[in-house]
Amino acid sequence: MKNGLGVPQNIVLFGGTSDIGCEIVRQLIQPGVANIVLVSRDIEAAETRWNGLLNDDNQVNVHHVRFDGADANGMVDVVNGIVDDIGDLDVVVVAHAVLGSESDFLKDPVAAASVASINYGATMVLLLALGERMKQQGYGRLCLLSSVAGMRVRWSNAVYGSSKAGIDGFALALDGELRQYGASLLVVRPGFVSTKMTAGMKKAPLSTTADAVASVTVKAIRGNGSVLWTPAAFRFIFGVFRLLPEAIWRRLPLG
Repeated sequence: MKNGLGVPQNIVLFGGTSDIGCEIVRQLIQPGVANIVLVSRDIEAAETRWNGLLNDDNQVNVHHVRFDGADANGMVDVVNGIVDDIGDLDVVVVAHAVLGSESDFLKDPVAAASVASINYGATMVLLLALGERMKQQGYGRLCLLSSVAGMRVRWSNAVYGSSKAGIDGFALALDGELRQYGASLLVVRPGFVSTKMTAGMKKAPLSTTADAVASVTVKAIRGNGSVLWTPAAFRFIFGVFRLLPEAIWRRLPLG
């Protein structure tokens, strides 16, 4: 529960090694924050990362929980376990996803199922489990890292883009329901972000950094909006892209 100054005491990150997710949580830490929970498949990597982010002035308890982002059946148990351990969920950031860019899905169609499961199916179950908890609490702020790739799916990025389109649409619908009970969900739509996830890939126009995305996301989490485009120019760019005929959209040199 937030303290008397409105500071969230319990913050949870699903995707405890995510560059963007970790930076969001780091910037959320302030006096009054009591618990940080990092939910990761690789706890050792998460511990190593966080040892370099926290300093001696941070009076906060860091908890590590192991989970598999593709395990839809285990999501409810993970959420319940976190609640049993720290109590109410004030802010939860969901930042786990896979690109699948190393796969040729035409040659290996089954590989697409793994991307869809992590980015959409299992994430949908997770958001529902978190949403139910926040409904019971009567408050709470969820934050989902989506992507502009889901706003109009490109043929060269069809599996990832379509999975993000699906979870983005679901999350906005869930936000509409949660607001009836005092909770809310923020959907963050970054463009190309230079992180370990995109290392080696050609940078797209309006590329940004994890620090920059985190900074505007933290401000949005503290607000009450439902959607954040970052950089903000993408709101207008994709407003135009959505109106383009398919034949023109396919010829754009977007990769």
